[in-house]
This record gives sequence, C-alpha cells and structure tokens, in this order.
Amino acid sequence: MADGDGMPGPGPDSSTLFGEIRRMAQTSGAVGGIAARMAGARLFGIKTDRSAHAEDMKVILGGLKGPMMKVAQFLSTVPDALPAEYARELAELQANAPPMGFPFVRRRMQSELGPDWANNFAVFGQTAAAAGSLGQVHRARLHDGTEVACKLQYPDMPSAVEADLRQLKMALALFHRMDNALNNDEAYKELVERLREELDYRREAANMRLYRLMLDGVGRVEVPVPIERLCTVRLLTMNWLQGSKLQDFLATKPSEEARNEVARALFQAWYIPLYRYGVVHGDPHLGNYQVRDDGGINLLDFGVIRVFAPRFLRGVINLFEAVRDGDDDKAHHAYEVWGFGDLSSEKMAVLNEWARFLYEPLMQDRVRAMQETNDPQYGREVAQKVHAGLQRTGGVQVPREFVLMDRAAIGLGSVFLRLGARLNWHRMFQDLIADFDEADLAARQAAALAQAGVPSTVQQDAERVQV
Repeated sequence: MADGDGMPGPGPDSSTLFGEIRRMAQTSGAVGGIAARMAGARLFGIKTDRSAHAEDMKVILGGLKGPMMKVAQFLSTVPDALPAEYARELAELQANAPPMGFPFVRRRMQSELGPDWANNFAVFGQTAAAAGSLGQVHRARLHDGTEVACKLQYPDMPSAVEADLRQLKMALALFHRMDNALNNDEAYKELVERLREELDYRREAANMRLYRLMLDGVGRVEVPVPIERLCTVRLLTMNWLQGSKLQDFLATKPSEEARNEVARALFQAWYIPLYRYGVVHGDPHLGNYQVRDDGGINLLDFGVIRVFAPRFLRGVINLFEAVRDGDDDKAHHAYEVWGFGDLSSEKMAVLNEWARFLYEPLMQDRVRAMQETNDPQYGREVAQKVHAGLQRTGGVQVPREFVLMDRAAIGLGSVFLRLGARLNWHRMFQDLIADFDEADLAARQAAALAQAGVPSTVQQDAERVQV
C-alpha cells in the first residue's frame, strides 16, 4: 500500500527480507552505475561527462533518501574522496533533500502517538520545514504555546539501512581493489554501528540531554530540549530554536568580529564535549547548526555521536605534541593508540603529512586564519599527496575511531574557512587540554552518560584497541 505521495507505507519498522530486497532493487542500479563509470574512468580511461553524471547521482540519491544519501553527504565533505564535480553536486543534498507528503506524515504520527495524535498540538504544520537523509521535520505548537519541531523517520528505514550497507560494502570492496591506499573495513564497521544507532530517536533524545549537560554554561551554544512524552523510536519532538543558515548569515555581510563569534561558538560546541567528556558530534555539515541573532549558534541533529575512551583522547593530544616537537617515537605511539597498525617509518611519514595539515593552525600562538594559503585547492592537494604516499607504501587500514574525528576536523575547518574567521586557535585549544587527565575525563564522562541515559561502548573500544 502506498501513501498519497507514491511512497510505500511505514509497515513494521524492523528490517525485513522483503524490504531489503525492494531497497536493493532500488539502489543496485545507482551504485552499479556509479561504480562502473568510476572504474571505467580509472582502469580503462573511458571518458564520461562527470558533471552530468554527478547531477544524475544527486537526483538518484536524493530520491532514495536513507544511508546512501548520508554517505554521499559525508563523501562530499572529505577532500579528494570524490572528484570536484561529484562533491559540488552531492553537497546540495545536505540542505535540499526532497520531503515526503502529508499522507505519510499523518500515518506516521498516528502510528507513533495513536489515533488522537493531533490533540497533542494546537497547530501542526502539514509542510515539512526541513528534510534530511533519514527523516523530515515539521513545525508545530503545543497547547501551552511552546513552538516545537517534530522529526519523523521515513518509512522502512531499517530495511533501507541494511540493504544500503550491503551495497556500500560491495562498492568499497570494488574501490579497494582499484586503489589500495585505504582499507576501510573498520571504517565500514563504524558506519554500520552509527547508522543503526541513528535510527533510534529515543537514543538521539538521550544524546540531546547529554549535550545539554556538557555545554551547560556555554552561553554561545543552544541545544534543543526533547519533549519526552512526544518522543518514540521513530518520532523526536523538541523545542523549536530560531536561527539562520550560515549562507543567509554571510549574505548580510557581517563584520569580522561577528564572524569570529560564530566560529568561536562552533569551536566550543564541538571541542568542549570532546576534550572534557570524550564525546564528538560526528555530523558537522551546514544543516546541523544555525546562527542566532546574538552571534551564538543552535546545535542540531544528535543522531551521530561518538564516545571515545579517555586513552584515545590522550593519543590525540600526544599526536599534536609529537607533530609540534618533531618526536617520531611519540607520534608512532599516538598512531597505535588511535588504532593504526603495521606502521613502517615510510607510512608514518606520510600520515604525518596529514597530521601537520590538521594541527597546523593550532601550532602558532597568534591570531590567524584557519588556512593562510590563498589556494582554495590546498586541502585537496595535501589529501592527494597523502593518498599517493599511502599507495606507494602499501596502504593502511583506517581505524574506526579515526572516521568521525577526521570528519569533524575537516568539516569544521571548511566552515571556519567559509566564515573567514581569524582567531588564536592555539590558545583556544590549549585552554581545553590544559590539565588534561584521563581519570578525571573518565569520571566526568561516566557521570554525564549515566545522567543523560546514553549507552556507552567505551569499554568495548578499550578492549579492542590494545597497545
């Protein structure tokens, strides 16, 4: 049975064989065509109109929704992961995902809150205020006047996730045979866990509570409050926060001081939780925060959250110190703590190229831009150099812990560049890591996770990475 917008009805929200087969049929042509064209270009020199193909791919993945679209969003933010034409088109998926029609919304709300669901609201907007990869948001008002956002999961997402993950695994295997620089087996496992977690909106509500605890007292950052009685596994209701998109903020031609304030708020929103609690928000794309009128930000979308063992954070700091001091022994130990194995001196020298690129703004105790070269392709050129070096030295297996850390650093760095922010990044970083202590972080982390009701996988991670 289909909703009025032509999409299948929700059905039971668990992965089913029929649902996975249907999803495989939908996605196999897209994945196969993408892989075949890229493989042909690389292996046989077949010329393709990459701009036209990239636009086709954006339309296909945007229509499919689900994890395929989320993976595309991620790839669009990573330098050299995709040709420029692909990255440019896929970046638009972050803000322009096609929404579902109201027949689906009505059925979903009834299945989550019962036949009298509308009685919970004084007003409920029938048109989606925003649409993403796994769900869409509707604005509503409660009877007490509270403006809320209702995030609804699309139908059959568990089946879509499992089918798309199988497709992605096949595509990654194909790409690895063509290019041995990066073995993404562990990165794939990380993506599997995070995507499955993201389907549980009760978990996201707990993540939201966690971020409110961790950022309590940070006046520049606002986090929504979940409305617990109106939250289920597939419905997340929270208070509505007022703010503007970054593009709209920049269109007003704000002063450098105003742009710096936004950058400082973003730095705090991501890195106070990381270095004081061992928690990172793993989805820094432009749709997941807003700029407020007071120069602060609203932090949104807490489906992709990563909790790290305190020892891993010590490794992050040790790598910074190793790059700063040119200490190869300390760098080697830090990479092992991160989860990199089988590191020859040649491989480590290549990885250090990337580490220097990431840490370079933190090295100098002065006000500066995030990137001081005028070359907009500088990051891509560094990535290409590192990629070639890893191919030459036999490649590395990407650790699970590396995936979201690298994504956050690259994603935020690109935002700081877009803002044209000039800050003393060194001082901001040093303020966070001063007096870092693993035991203190472990205690704060455990207390915050317990209070917010967030399950922790820290022990499993610690047992998996033994040095």
